[in-house]
Amino acid sequence: MTISIDDKIRNLPQKPGVYLLKDKAGKTIYVGKAKALRNRVRSHFRSDPPGDDKHRLMMSKVVDFESIITDSEIEALILESNFIKEHRPRYNVNLKDDKSYPFIRVTNEPYPKIIVTRKIVRDGSRYYGPYTDVGTMRQLLAAIRRIFPVRTCKLQITQESIQKKRHRVCLQFHIGRCRGPCEGKTPETDYAWIVNQVAAFIEGRNQRLLTDLHRRMEELSDKRLYEEAALLRNQIRSIDNFQSRQKIVGEPEDERDLVTAATDDGLACGVVFDIRDGKIINRRHFFLDGVEALTEREVLSGFLKQYYLRADFIPSKIDISIPIEEHSEIQDWLASKKGSLVRLRVPSEGKKADLMDMVAKNARLLLDELRYQKSQAADWIAPSVVALQKDLCLPKPPKRIEAFDISNLFGQDAVASMVLFDNGKPLKSGYRKFKMRKVEGIDDTRMIGEVVERRVSRLLKENQSLPDLMLIDGGRGQLSAATEALRKCGVEGQPILGLAKRLEEIYRPGLPDPQTLPKHSPGLRLLQQVRDEAHRFAVTFHRSLHRKRTAVSVLDSVPGIGEKRRNALLKHFGSVEKLKEASVDEIAGVEGMNRKAAERVAEVLGMVGNDTITKKSS
Repeated sequence: MTISIDDKIRNLPQKPGVYLLKDKAGKTIYVGKAKALRNRVRSHFRSDPPGDDKHRLMMSKVVDFESIITDSEIEALILESNFIKEHRPRYNVNLKDDKSYPFIRVTNEPYPKIIVTRKIVRDGSRYYGPYTDVGTMRQLLAAIRRIFPVRTCKLQITQESIQKKRHRVCLQFHIGRCRGPCEGKTPETDYAWIVNQVAAFIEGRNQRLLTDLHRRMEELSDKRLYEEAALLRNQIRSIDNFQSRQKIVGEPEDERDLVTAATDDGLACGVVFDIRDGKIINRRHFFLDGVEALTEREVLSGFLKQYYLRADFIPSKIDISIPIEEHSEIQDWLASKKGSLVRLRVPSEGKKADLMDMVAKNARLLLDELRYQKSQAADWIAPSVVALQKDLCLPKPPKRIEAFDISNLFGQDAVASMVLFDNGKPLKSGYRKFKMRKVEGIDDTRMIGEVVERRVSRLLKENQSLPDLMLIDGGRGQLSAATEALRKCGVEGQPILGLAKRLEEIYRPGLPDPQTLPKHSPGLRLLQQVRDEAHRFAVTFHRSLHRKRTAVSVLDSVPGIGEKRRNALLKHFGSVEKLKEASVDEIAGVEGMNRKAAERVAEVLGMVGNDTITKKSS
């Protein structure tokens, strides 16, 4: 029996909690928190719901809700922020996906590396960022390489690799840029001290860093280790030189963030300035979704929650540009996350207020730039797209191109790819993979027909527009199969062509002879780029399937390895290649495995010899 919304609301308690509003597809479109759940949720479902047009539009799509009770308002705030990050609801303030922003990562290993990454893996590594200004990050990394002798190689250095002398020092060691941990030339504790200095430098804690370096330099000098003391002296000079280029805005002990948000006509930008040791060391900016009809205070509140939910470091002082309604709740939440007192305040006078005005102007300028880019983007067409339209006499510029390719090995693991280029650039969110359903054996022509028919049928079913141009990797046969698929779908007049690899000939429906374009034509180069990307994507997908099938067949030949153990091994190591690199002990540690079965796997994969196995068994 289905419970009505009115009954669900009546059963809600008057306690703090979080609620999720859902549409008919079950998708969460809004997440909210409340001091008293029943009152807050009931206000959304009134016959004349309060609020603006955006709220009324949202409620017209809501058909159900879920709720979670919490012990306090702070817990509700944390849960709300986590749900917003997870579900990215249409009607909440959201940081636009920051997966493209890089982080500086200090790896979690005996001799850590300092690398750039765009993917966070919770393996104990330390992450700093995200850096929305990549140029600033590159300058910081260059300074780290210049000042601190940390390794830049990709070697997996362990005590075992050092003892067995698997690696040798490189040029970086000989020019003084690395301490040679690969050969054990620096103790692990000394290297850890260097890495901690790097972390302090990245965080902008340079006064504390300089104090430690001065103390260490004096200790070395007292021990008459003058060469090592001279290296630290050079580091101190380099850090002083780096600091001299940073703008001083406060006292040497000043550590705080400056946060603001600018809104205008459905657009919003959140900005954070990092002040460490009284100097501005970084500026981050994020464009925000779901801000239509929200006030600047609401946007700033939402931005604060989303930003500090993801932040690894929270300063003890955070200045904001305007007061917000959730001031005390957010301040208490930040303090609980940091583990010590956090002051959230609005500077009203003096240098701090002037500095906040500067931050607000930066946010407004970034928002103006975004608006200008949006106004230009709608009208701007890439020159290569314009050239292609002229070369092929197309009815309109092919801003949206979908390209198809087939990949298989003697008919096995046959797959197809579709890549999407938008205004001359690949749009990877539009890429699609296909496994062949109807065609077997080696028949690329029929496979192209199948995949084009499936793609076009789906677009028509979902009332989506067809691309401006469809590109088929192949000649007349593949093009004929694609045009026949269009005819089956009832589509006429769709621009489509085939591009043959050998002579880069262009085949078009209804034309008896292929067309060639000048070798240096921008339009031809665009077609080649699209075709090559479709080929790369198809081959990558085909290889991944082939490796998985090969992995299954190899492991199936190992006595005592059934489906359950095989799946456990592949899930744990990810691939047969990784499994080959593992030791017997590591294989035996996988759930469901034992020593004897692990030795059989190792023997079949050729990872260890019979003598080694016999020795270990004895």
